[in-house]
Amino acid sequence: MTGAAPLFADLAEGPSGGRALWLRTADDKRIRAAIWGDGGRGTVFLFPGRTEYIEKYGRAATVLAAHGYVTLVVDWRGQGLADRAFADRLIGHVGQFDEYQRDVDALLGLAEQEGLPRPFHLLSHSMGGCIGLRSLMRGLPFASAVFSAPMWGISMAAWSRPIAHLLGRLAAPFGQSHRYAPGTGGQTYVLAAPFQGNVLTTDPGMWDYMRRQVIAQPDLALGGPSLGWLGAALRECGALAALPAPSTPAITALGTAEKVVDVAPIHLRMAGWASGRLDIYQGAEHEVPMETPAHRSRFFDAAVAQFAAHR
Repeated sequence: MTGAAPLFADLAEGPSGGRALWLRTADDKRIRAAIWGDGGRGTVFLFPGRTEYIEKYGRAATVLAAHGYVTLVVDWRGQGLADRAFADRLIGHVGQFDEYQRDVDALLGLAEQEGLPRPFHLLSHSMGGCIGLRSLMRGLPFASAVFSAPMWGISMAAWSRPIAHLLGRLAAPFGQSHRYAPGTGGQTYVLAAPFQGNVLTTDPGMWDYMRRQVIAQPDLALGGPSLGWLGAALRECGALAALPAPSTPAITALGTAEKVVDVAPIHLRMAGWASGRLDIYQGAEHEVPMETPAHRSRFFDAAVAQFAAHR
């Protein structure tokens, strides 16, 4: 831990008394973590998706605090207020996905240092679900897990998949890892896309919540991924797919209107997860925890029931 960090509490709408801290990872990257709530039922490690940041999960932390849980959430390297790889802050980049595990290790170290209540549980979304699955496979001490639209594959047209793999492999040898992946650029999705037809949520209130945050604090925003990130993500999804499911009890939430992650690996993984369950949300887009009130209530009710069942 290296000291207090900014927390935009008015934008987050999290529980009162939340605080943010700077952490240093083993490879000397500065990341940001926040702690919300003071309940004694356990600590929920909240792993955000690509482009996301701490404040986006303030409302989620409020729900968890009402059920007696502390929430510990992170700005992964390359996004939020954490260190970014390039002068163009809008490029989302890592060279290898195991870099994120160093962020996870720093977060666990903070939880131990702060004496946050056990048991520890995992709640992750999208890219955070990819990072989270690797953390479970490493045997990290999570009593249970809840995934939202986990990125265990990336949605893309069949014809483009071999091209994406090729670009990902060749980017580093040819010094092109820093370039935006094809079809992406330096625009933040929630500001560039209209609400109608967006791929994140069908709830206008949650859409406005996300837009307000990046309008008020542009440093939180992120654009498209780099070619380096794309190659690393495809390699990690492939590597995870080759491994058996962990023993950790898990629930995965998936919307029927999902367009961001590849749904086939999710169905395959959950079908082979002995202590896992797949929950389908009719009509929901990618961000189930930020969907309509009915979907949000169902999601968080399932999450807190999962956590309570595995104390």
